[in-house]
Amino acid sequence: MNIAPVAYRYARSLMELAQERGGLESAHEDMLLVTAACTANRELVVLLKSPVVKADKKAVILGKIFAGKIGELTNSFIGILVRKGRERLLPDVALAFVQLYKINKGIVTAQVTSAAPLSESARAKVKAMAEQQHPGKSIELVEKVDPTLIGGVTIRIGDQQYDGSVSRHLADMRREFSKNPYIPAI
Repeated sequence: MNIAPVAYRYARSLMELAQERGGLESAHEDMLLVTAACTANRELVVLLKSPVVKADKKAVILGKIFAGKIGELTNSFIGILVRKGRERLLPDVALAFVQLYKINKGIVTAQVTSAAPLSESARAKVKAMAEQQHPGKSIELVEKVDPTLIGGVTIRIGDQQYDGSVSRHLADMRREFSKNPYIPAI
C-alpha cells in the first residue's frame, strides 16, 4: 500500500512527541487500534474522506469510536488532524506510525504466504533466514494462507521476495512452453 508522504510527516511528529513524553508504547498501541478500525470498517475510511460530512461531525464520530480506548496524546493528535482538515489521512498516518515505530525499534517484518499453515520447523527456518539477512534485528513473522499457491511458499522480507510456490513454477513452465518454436502440422 502506498502511503502519502505527508502522512509520514504527521506520523513522525506524533512519534517525536510520544518519545518526548515517554508514551511511545502507548501511542503505538493506539495507532495499531486505529489501523485495525480503519481496516475493518470501510465505512469509516469513506466517512473520513467524505467532503460532505463536516469536520465537527467527524470529530464527534471519531470521539465515540475511540472513547476510552486511546490515550490522551493520540486523541489530541486526531483532534488536530480533524481541525486541520487532514482527517482523510488518519489511516495512512496510523500505518506510517507503525512502520516508523518498527524502524525505530529495529523490527523487520517477514511476510510468509503459504498454501497451508506453516509447521513450527518451517517457521523456525524462515525466522533463521530473516535473522541471517538482517543481523541484530528482531524479526516479526506475519503468516498468510493462500490456497491458490498450490504448494510452497512466498517470503517477503523488506524489499526482497523469494517465490518458491508451485503456482509460480507452473507459470514459469507455461511461459517456457509458449516460447517453443515447434509448429504443429495440420
